Amino acid sequence: MPIFRFKEPIKFQAGTGFVITPDDTDINLITPVTAVFSIGQDVSPTSIVTFAQTTTDTFTVDNNLSLNGSTISNLSTIDGNLTITQNLSNTENLTIKGNIVADEFISELTESVTIFKSGSTKFGNSSDDNHILSGSLNLSGSFSIQNANLTQVSNDVALSGSSGTSTLVENALKSYVDNQTDAINTYLRKSFVHTGSFVSTATQSFTAVTASAPTGLSSTSKEDFVFFMNGAFMETDALNIQQAGNQLLLLVNNDNIGYDITSADEILAFGKFNS
Repeated sequence: MPIFRFKEPIKFQAGTGFVITPDDTDINLITPVTAVFSIGQDVSPTSIVTFAQTTTDTFTVDNNLSLNGSTISNLSTIDGNLTITQNLSNTENLTIKGNIVADEFISELTESVTIFKSGSTKFGNSSDDNHILSGSLNLSGSFSIQNANLTQVSNDVALSGSSGTSTLVENALKSYVDNQTDAINTYLRKSFVHTGSFVSTATQSFTAVTASAPTGLSSTSKEDFVFFMNGAFMETDALNIQQAGNQLLLLVNNDNIGYDITSADEILAFGKFNS
């Protein structure tokens, strides 16, 4: 064992970051004195070490993590909460295995995409941007095209809702057009003949019902009939028609035709009778 010989008194003086107790004090070797040397904080492998400031350009931890200015190299794991108050730039892949909570997401690769805090999103930044989806799209709420809102896709074959915010499926449009076309064509083809019977000197009765015009066409009128009395054509200016139950009445203005009709006169009608 080496032998150290000291000339008394002796004193220890602390340096920067190094603490000695007692510090800068004469120690008489005759009386036992305990000197404590420390660096101010625990630096064991499990300790939490605090530095007020590091001035070296590169700081390496565990031969792996490297801090150089604003750059962190070889960081593989962050265990616990990470708070970033300024911008974070990343040039490689970023893998997050938990939830991402942010006020706003903006992606600028081939398209401009913004995800707002409210849940709203904005895709693209000009009218010539193309957005391609593969798979199914399930939409609840309204759909806007050129500021025109659509609230539903309708299969109403009768178009009974008259909605200004619904768009039709092919089946609804085809069924409506077919139904309307069939009804119109049937009406236009209707032309039956009936012979009137005497009611009064100004009225003839036809046991028939006029055909009703489909929606979109003018209502059935006297212009849809042609009347002949004793084989002679009757001008409609002197005539009116009136439906009375299951009978169509022809009302004749005798003054306009110049004479009174009698029970011996025969009036024949062609036109839009129901049958």
